[in-house]
Amino acid sequence: MPTRERVQAFVALVEAARYVEALEQFYHPHATMQDNQQAPRVGLERLIADEKATMARFAHMRTDPVTDLLVDGDKVVIRWRFTFTPAEGPPIVMEELTLQRWEGERIAEERFFYDPRQTRPAAAA
Repeated sequence: MPTRERVQAFVALVEAARYVEALEQFYHPHATMQDNQQAPRVGLERLIADEKATMARFAHMRTDPVTDLLVDGDKVVIRWRFTFTPAEGPPIVMEELTLQRWEGERIAEERFFYDPRQTRPAAAA
């Protein structure tokens, strides 16, 4: 079960755009991530590879400061807001909720809930 301070340290890395470092420091080797109703992605190596691929698709990624954070035992809910800026074209702004289950001091399961229409640039929506 994480302390609030531990969760806030995780959030701070993400807010600082240190995404891979956040994965390395805060996720279990067997962690899973799931977007909406899609199949979970399994294993820290896979999660890091996916994050690096996402980062490579954009010229810049930014995370807004987190204002909503709930910690209840081994469950954490965070409201994130990201801006993904491609090399060309308008930025993509995405807001989502994540539900995490922690095992000790590391995230074992994470599920993201968001409107998939947000993943397209505003001009294409």
